[in-house]
Amino acid sequence: MRVIETVSEMLHISSQWDNNQVIGFVPTMGALHQGHLALVKESKKQSDLTIVSIYVNPSQFGPNEDFDKYPKTFEADSKLLEALDVDYIFLPNDKEMYPQGYNTWVEVNELTSVLCGAKRPGHFRGVCTIVLKLVNIVRPSLMFMGEKDFQQVAVLKTMLKDLNILTKIVACPIVRDVDGLALSSRNKYLNDSDRTIAPTIYKTLLKAKEAFYNNELDTLEQLASYVENELDLTRFIIDYIEIVDSGDLKRRKYIEKGNRLLIAVYLGQTRLIDNIEI
Repeated sequence: MRVIETVSEMLHISSQWDNNQVIGFVPTMGALHQGHLALVKESKKQSDLTIVSIYVNPSQFGPNEDFDKYPKTFEADSKLLEALDVDYIFLPNDKEMYPQGYNTWVEVNELTSVLCGAKRPGHFRGVCTIVLKLVNIVRPSLMFMGEKDFQQVAVLKTMLKDLNILTKIVACPIVRDVDGLALSSRNKYLNDSDRTIAPTIYKTLLKAKEAFYNNELDTLEQLASYVENELDLTRFIIDYIEIVDSGDLKRRKYIEKGNRLLIAVYLGQTRLIDNIEI
């Protein structure tokens, strides 16, 4: 396993990929957990070479978000990736990714005006910009991403299609802890008390899905009311609850099979997201 720290070196390496090779890529911000490792394992199955990037991208964080305290655990991350026989870690710094005079940004309209895009202005501009840069540097055939960030996957699929980039996204299922909580690097922020009740989020989504199939609710309004009744609102602050089309992310007033139920909540100071398919 080689650790590459400069754009120029990574470009030199990727320029020599064999056209007959399948190049797998897993973009991360580090603080790796089993969800990330599941993506790496899937890349190893489907690809001839696997590259993992570790870069905490400042442009996707808002002014009052957690950029300064985002966990950085490269030593532990590198051991995990070495154990999985990753071929390359791409580990650039800010000067490499945003050199002096940098002034180009990528935006996807419509899909980024809802859900997390509406709640975190500028977030997806930062995500799209950094992912496009990484794809251009690494030149992967396949990029492996988790469905926990369901909107992000939809946005990036659109960006790649619209810009005629041949890299294909492989969306992988959410990996959960044994109690159902979706794995996230931000789970480290939860104190013991909050961590104990955090699995209520997923349990509530499952109950809502069951209620739909039992004909107990069929509208977004009923769904929102149901979720609010299930969650302890003295502990959870609901950021949004939405039912959307799985493809175009358009809000659905009436729930149908195949729709996606998405939720974002604050538990203490930690923002958690989750989703399930109806």
